[in-house]
Amino acid sequence: MNKYMIGIDIGGTSIKFGLFTAEGELLHKWNIPTRTEDNGFFILPDTWASIKEILEKKDITTDEILGIGAGIPGFISSEEGIVHYGTNIGWRNKQFTKELSDLSGLPVFIENDANMAVLGENWQGAGNEGKHVIAVTLGTGVGGGIIANGSILNGISGMAGELGHILIEENGAPCNCGKSGCLETIASATGIVRLAKDLSIKQPESELAKMYNEKKDLTAKDVFQLAEKADKAAMEIVSTVAATLGRTFADLGVILNPEKILIGGGVSQAGEPFINQIRDHFEAYALPRVKANCEIKQAVLGNDAGIIGAAFCVKQNVEKSLL
Repeated sequence: MNKYMIGIDIGGTSIKFGLFTAEGELLHKWNIPTRTEDNGFFILPDTWASIKEILEKKDITTDEILGIGAGIPGFISSEEGIVHYGTNIGWRNKQFTKELSDLSGLPVFIENDANMAVLGENWQGAGNEGKHVIAVTLGTGVGGGIIANGSILNGISGMAGELGHILIEENGAPCNCGKSGCLETIASATGIVRLAKDLSIKQPESELAKMYNEKKDLTAKDVFQLAEKADKAAMEIVSTVAATLGRTFADLGVILNPEKILIGGGVSQAGEPFINQIRDHFEAYALPRVKANCEIKQAVLGNDAGIIGAAFCVKQNVEKSLL
């Protein structure tokens, strides 16, 4: 009998799914809208209904499914199977594992979505199955995940790896977490646009200021494109972000001593010139024995990292149960 795994990545606007072989080959992927009304009441029924529909179309029975893995945004207790706070989906203290297992009759495993992404990237992407890996996702916010000794580092309450909320700038810009001056306020796409707005006021003759005044919905991509054209204001922002990340990675280096730091998310699409700047600052700040064995790389799996990591989570837990 063939065996399969289901990987899920739940987001505020859509739920992504992947059907995998037991070896990790992605056979089919699809998505459905996330219905967040009524505090996310419909999400789990919709999730199982969609999985069930695909399994029926593929003529696969639940007996052939090893389990379901799910990455969820927010604060998660993976061992208890509880979503304490689901970001943008309305859940509070949601008994996710029990409820989806009751619907499906299958084993269910959960992690924070950023943790799932690092598991996926490490398994089939740029991580090359490293044992000590840090992954950071630079998107609307800044997400993070840490693999230590081959396993996701969760901490006592599931908060380990929340890299976006490392304090960088005392009395800095307000962050969505309620604090001020977090890494997310500088190195996210939102943070880059904020920096562009501030610098446009200080340097009104710059091309950045002209673009900002003409295009009120300026994006981080616009800033990087202007930097490539040697606009000094845009270059200053990119340098600030790269320096902040390089210094932060150097600080993390003396705590976690990683072999790889993987950078993903929309901002990472600025590519090697940006990654090289981060490397340069990391080299400048990091201790010699930290930087000697640490490689900084761009993530390669993109939006599939979450579902691939969720499938790996199933594989990892099933293998543990057989020991």
